[in-house]
Amino acid sequence: MGEAILKRIEGPIIVSRASRNFEMNEEVRIGDEELVGEVIRITGDEAMIQVYEDTTNLRPGIKILGTGKPLSVELGPGLISNTFDGIQRPLTEIKKKQGIFIKRGLRVLALSREKEWKVDIKARKGDTVYPNSIVGEVEETALIKHRIIIPPGITGEIVAAEKSGDYKVTDTICIVKEKGGKETEIKLFHSWPVRRKRPFVERISPEEIMFTGQRVIDTVFPIVKGGVAAIPGGFGTGKTVTQHSLAKWADADIIIYIGCGERGNEMAQVLEEFPKLKDPRSGRTIMERTILIANTSNMPVTARESSIYTGITIAEYFRDMGYDVALFADSTSRWAEALREISGRMEEMPAEKGFPAYLSSRLAEFYERGGRVKVTKDRLGSVSIVGAVSPPGGDFTEPVTSHTKRFINTFWVLDRELANSRHYPAISWTESYSGYLDRVTIWWENKNLPIMGLRKKLMEVLLEDSHLREIVQLVGEGALPEKERLTLRKAELIKEGFLQQNALSEVDAYCFAEKQYRMLKVIFKFGENAEELLDIGVPLFKIEELPIFNEIKRMGEEIENANLKKFDKLQLKMKKDFDNLRKEYG
Repeated sequence: MGEAILKRIEGPIIVSRASRNFEMNEEVRIGDEELVGEVIRITGDEAMIQVYEDTTNLRPGIKILGTGKPLSVELGPGLISNTFDGIQRPLTEIKKKQGIFIKRGLRVLALSREKEWKVDIKARKGDTVYPNSIVGEVEETALIKHRIIIPPGITGEIVAAEKSGDYKVTDTICIVKEKGGKETEIKLFHSWPVRRKRPFVERISPEEIMFTGQRVIDTVFPIVKGGVAAIPGGFGTGKTVTQHSLAKWADADIIIYIGCGERGNEMAQVLEEFPKLKDPRSGRTIMERTILIANTSNMPVTARESSIYTGITIAEYFRDMGYDVALFADSTSRWAEALREISGRMEEMPAEKGFPAYLSSRLAEFYERGGRVKVTKDRLGSVSIVGAVSPPGGDFTEPVTSHTKRFINTFWVLDRELANSRHYPAISWTESYSGYLDRVTIWWENKNLPIMGLRKKLMEVLLEDSHLREIVQLVGEGALPEKERLTLRKAELIKEGFLQQNALSEVDAYCFAEKQYRMLKVIFKFGENAEELLDIGVPLFKIEELPIFNEIKRMGEEIENANLKKFDKLQLKMKKDFDNLRKEYG
């Protein structure tokens, strides 16, 4: 381990001298309080170190000790249901020990060394094991079975194995003899550098939809398990609420939510709401499959930069067990701003808008760590990434948004006008897109729900509606033929009856796949009947006056997922109303 002397302090960055034994990305301890830092540049005898805690009262001359290892996270039982900060300090444990504020220099291990876990040991003497081989299982929560896996880089024969029983994370459960004779003890946990992606056997094409229960996403702009997406939007357009809804309802085994540089009240809302939420599949609390990483705007800016890496490393760890993991980063813009501040302190040449020239490559590295992969010959896992982007003034041409678009396949643009009109989720149907449409079609067809054909009709109606709206602004709606005015009414039903969804409603917050399909069927059936009536001379205002018109708008709120037979009654009522008009004008 190296040792150096603090030479200069520049906010969250310090410069040390006599640093020849330090390595890049090495974790260091600074001063008597042993503040946590990471080496980010080495120039001759000097090293630049970003400090993950407040640097107030540091002074030149104090000692800096190297740990001899890169900045890493602990991976093992105890991660699920926990809340960590950007450098994986467990905030729940810290609150128990000293209150709600983190004392500078406080060191609390991420995983408890005292708690015993009931371990079902799968390892047997004489077995050959490889990276990610499962040697034990722990029922961490009622929803998640934590699989103890062989860390990357270890291959060999098990020469000793314990029996199933109660163990602490530091206990050895088996010993692997590697090639060359080296014996490695396998414990319930291991560490992994946050800036190094975990290896896998093969990357494969993601095909299964990550169902979210949000109609505008699942039907119109879907994402797959192992897919990557971004949610750009200006202040007040609903990025955080949309992220919360996705984190609550996404069809993933593990949820990792990173509050990166966001306001404390928004993170507090997550901490209050999530323990009360019920998993729609199991009926248990969603926290039993969730990990929260809280790094609010009042925490050190450098820890904000590390929180993204902490989250994605934990996600890869559960992926290696064979789980489908969904990671939500709110927001990557705050992370990019941290990069900009650190880069400025390092006196690097700025690029566009003051961001460092390597912003693009850092974003690429982050999103590249998502995907569906083969982690062993017979085990698959995935990491889906959804990053919120907060462009200043809603300018989508700014660097973070424009670079992000290059590395993602789904783009959910939040529209200011929709948000102002209280249309939520405020996802624009004209600017958003999904590159996964072809892949999810098979998933819908396997459920005998051919919704992609209806989606095509939906997009055609919305496109025609946007053209007609431009004409209406010039000459007024009354100048349009009735067929074109009917298109406006169909678009109105699509927008208000299907795309709009109430995240606070017990009935409408989550929408089953069959309900989404049947809602669209009702809307287009209304349109077909209305066109027939127009052809026989029924005036459009008579069709608009039908009670069924407003009932279709409210069907998301009024028809429960568990009672889809109400759609049959709705369609019968619609048929009756239209038949009455046919008789009147027949």
